[in-house]
This record gives sequence, structure tokens and C-alpha cells, in this order.
Amino acid sequence: MMLWKLRSVCSPARKCMKSFPFQWGRGISSGTALLGSVSLKGRSCLTLKDFSSEEIKRLLWVSGDLKRLIKQEKQYLPLLQGKSIAMIFEKRSTRTRMSTETGMALLGGHPCFLTSQDIHLGVNESCTDTARVLSGLCDLVLARVYSHSTLEELHREASIPIINGLSDLYHPIQILADFLTLQEHYGSLSGLTVSWIGDGNNVLHSFMMAAAKLGVHLRVATPKGYEPDRSVIQEAKNLSKQHGTQLVLTSDPMEAAHGSNVLVTDTWISMGQEEEKKKRLRDFQGYQITMKTGSVAEPNWTFLHCLPRKPEEVDDQVFYSTRSLVFNEAENRKWTIMGLMVSLLTDYYPQIPSSKF
Repeated sequence: MMLWKLRSVCSPARKCMKSFPFQWGRGISSGTALLGSVSLKGRSCLTLKDFSSEEIKRLLWVSGDLKRLIKQEKQYLPLLQGKSIAMIFEKRSTRTRMSTETGMALLGGHPCFLTSQDIHLGVNESCTDTARVLSGLCDLVLARVYSHSTLEELHREASIPIINGLSDLYHPIQILADFLTLQEHYGSLSGLTVSWIGDGNNVLHSFMMAAAKLGVHLRVATPKGYEPDRSVIQEAKNLSKQHGTQLVLTSDPMEAAHGSNVLVTDTWISMGQEEEKKKRLRDFQGYQITMKTGSVAEPNWTFLHCLPRKPEEVDDQVFYSTRSLVFNEAENRKWTIMGLMVSLLTDYYPQIPSSKF
């Protein structure tokens, strides 16, 4: 306990670790040593396509470590004391805003929330100028935007890390939370089969960029005309081949669910698609996840949804059942964004061994 207390007031945390080499070295596996050598400091996170297996595992490792120390051990770890994050929201969100604001505060930092009423990217001020201004005012930017190209421009022009809080192409911070949730529930990710039943959207794209790197098989069912982006499909096929996992693409929900450990869906109608509602509801008939869907899955199957949820996507019997991990998943948005922020801004070294990963 003395070691933990000393770590909580040291910055960066690695300095404390070096003061106690014996305690830190005990029980550390070769896997821990490998992940421990990974550094993400100074990087941006626009898509998990840019992250290796070890780097994603490192993010999950840090996130799990922070959750245990802060939530379970009730420690105060001001790892981001004196740091600030600018949060640009073109799209509203409960989980992204709350997880980032509370997470940054828990770590001793200061979040600054900017809506479209406060900042007009590319309207009152160009993305280039905004990126350069914010680089001199804060340490990190999280942007939740309509177009992925906006994030790419911010990244090009900023001298500080940029985090994708959601774009039309990817939603990486959601997938980190999903995988931490599954890690906690099953004890290991490698060998799991995840079935996506729904729209070929940004959340699915992020699953496709990360699953194979973690040894996770992916089975995808989308209605015809709602398939994932072609370039994402090709990259996912390459990753699946490289890592020896299975990737199944179908339009049959029951085929996708067969033999699965995890059933996942998302909204059928994203922000900006409201005018398509009637057509989408018609096209997605038969895609609601029910206990019948789960009847062809593995006996230990669970359910995920990034929220907010509509009853046509998953019925109450599944959504509120003990198989549903959605509220743990929502909470883990906080721990994984904390893990990501700490990893991009510090040299933090986790305390718990990484053998789970």
C-alpha cells in the first residue's frame, strides 16, 4: 500500500516505478515486459487501423489498471494534473461527454467543452487555424465530428494529440470500451467470436480494424445496401489473414449469430439519417436481436450495444437480461478514455500484470 500511495503523487508514474524495481518486477510475465516497452506518448488516435496488436493491448492494460486502482482501491492518481483537453462536439453525446469530462477530472486535469455554438470548424475559423490555436492552449483535443476528413486536418495541423470522439468512418473509443468489457467478462479476448447484426457503420468499421489484432473472430450481418465501406472490408480481410482469425460477411442475421460468444448491434438510424428512417426500418426488418437470435449462439453468449438503444434493434428480454453487458460497457467508456488520455500524454506504467491480455 505504501508503494501505491507514493505512486499516486509522483509524476510521471514511471519515476516512482524506478524507485521500487523489485516490487514492480515480481510476477511480471514476458507478455507484460513486451507491452511495457510500448509507448504511445505523443500519438493521436483517429482510427485503430493505425495501432498494432501490442498497442491496443497496452491501451486496454492501462485502462484496466486505472479502473482497479481508482474504482476498487479508491486511490487518487493525478496523472494529468496541469493538463487540459479541448472537447469539440459537432454531434451531441451523453457517454462521450460524461466519460471524458469525469475521467479528465478524476486524473486531475481540466476538460473544456466546446459545442457548435462555441466553435464553428471551417466556418468562422478554418480547421487549420483552430488546430494551431488549440495546440497553444491545451494538451489534447477530442473531436466528435461529422466528417472524418475534419479529424485528419486537425491532426495534420496540430502539434498535440487528437482523439477521434466519433466520425462518419470510425468510432475507436467505443471499441476500446467494448473490448475491455469483454476482457473483464470472459477473462480473455483471444478466440472469442463477435457477431455484428445491423448497419455497416462507423462502430462496425472500428471493430473490423481491431478484432483480428486481438485474436477475435468477427461475423457480420448487414442488409444488402448497408454493407461496411469497401476499403474497410479489404483491410479487415488482410488483418484476418495476417492474424489467423475468421471474418464472415453475410446478410443473414442467424448465420452471423451461429456459434457466437457476443451479439452486438447499434442504432439503425444515426444522427443525420433521420430522413431515411422509414426506409431503414423497412430494410432492417428481421435484424432485431432476440432470444431466438441467441438460440444459435454459444451457451455463454452476451450482448453489447453502444447506446442509445431503440426497441426495434434489440428487444427488452435481451437488453435487460443478465446476458446484457451494456451498462458495464457504458461505464467502461470512462475507464478506456482515461487509459487513452494517460497513454497519449504520459509514460504511465501499469501496476497489474498484463497476463490477461
